[in-house]
Amino acid sequence: MCTTSGLPRCGVLRTHQGKHNNLQVSGLEFPGTGNVEDMAKEGAIEVEGRIVESLPNAMFRVELDNGHKVLAHISGKMRQHYIRILPEDRVVVELSPYDLTRGRIVYRYK
Repeated sequence: MCTTSGLPRCGVLRTHQGKHNNLQVSGLEFPGTGNVEDMAKEGAIEVEGRIVESLPNAMFRVELDNGHKVLAHISGKMRQHYIRILPEDRVVVELSPYDLTRGRIVYRYK
């Protein structure tokens, strides 16, 4: 029963800052500042390249400066700010260390 007084309602988690700046969620501790973005981007490899081909669903074939070709999509911030990408544009691509054939376009040079 979720109607007992003193308990949170169903589906509600109480969060608070624990000691040593650890985030506590219902008794579980997560070390660090609680910033998930830092964890996700710490292993990304940034390389420069040139757009070779525009593909459906905002995907692009990018030729890197070292000669390799990768498949890349536009990052969310670039979509949000309506930054258009055309063939022959110079871009910065973030590659995951787990799959070096796919990436995320994070910057377009002017």
